[in-house]
Amino acid sequence: MAKRKENTGIAPVYRTATEFLRGQASKIFNEVSEQDKVVVVNKNSKPQAVIISYERYEKLKYKEGADI
Repeated sequence: MAKRKENTGIAPVYRTATEFLRGQASKIFNEVSEQDKVVVVNKNSKPQAVIISYERYEKLKYKEGADI
C-alpha cells in the first residue's frame, strides 16, 4: 500500500519576483512570519523559490529525514 503524504493544511501563496522588485518584499515577509504563510516565488511563470517562516524552517530542520 502506498504511503500517504501528511496534509499540513497550508496552501501556498504564489507571488512573482516582480512584486519584490516593486517594494512588496516587506509586506510579503510580514505575512510569512506573522501568518505562517508559505510563499512560492515565480519568475517567468516558473517556481524559483519558497519562503517560509524561520519557525517553520526550524521545525522542518529537526524533523526526521528532512534535508534542509
